[in-house]
Amino acid sequence: MTIKRLKKLWMIAYLSLSNSGKKKAQFLKNHCNFKRFGKNNFWYSRIVPADPERLAIGNNVKIATEVYFCTHDVLHDMFNDDQTLVSGGVYKRYSDDIEIFDNVFIGARSTVMYGVKIGPNAIVAANSVVTRDVPDGVVVGGNPAKIIGKYDAVAEKRRK
Repeated sequence: MTIKRLKKLWMIAYLSLSNSGKKKAQFLKNHCNFKRFGKNNFWYSRIVPADPERLAIGNNVKIATEVYFCTHDVLHDMFNDDQTLVSGGVYKRYSDDIEIFDNVFIGARSTVMYGVKIGPNAIVAANSVVTRDVPDGVVVGGNPAKIIGKYDAVAEKRRK
């Protein structure tokens, strides 16, 4: 087993055993090679990003349980093995960054796809699949995620 795999198993074990989202966030900040990882974050998920170097996370970002960040796909493997298409490895692996700005909440079991930017003061509802950029100050939900509300309206409702 390679050192990289052992490190990932160790991180998964830590994330699975810890009950503190703040401690998990600090652990990942210290042990994963994120593109950027801000302050005052919360990470409750036990999932370790496959390509943390493609994930930029701002400040005060809250990640609920089982959130998945998909920074690449494997279509190139399928296309390269398809005898009806041009063969010879002409299809390359596609990957792209994910950027999460400040004051973002991502709900449980959501998936954020490659190339997406989630603007500041945004909420992603649970079980959403985010395939496009999320504007500043909105709530998105569904598959694919669509705007379903405003950040300020949710904050006001929760205050009451």
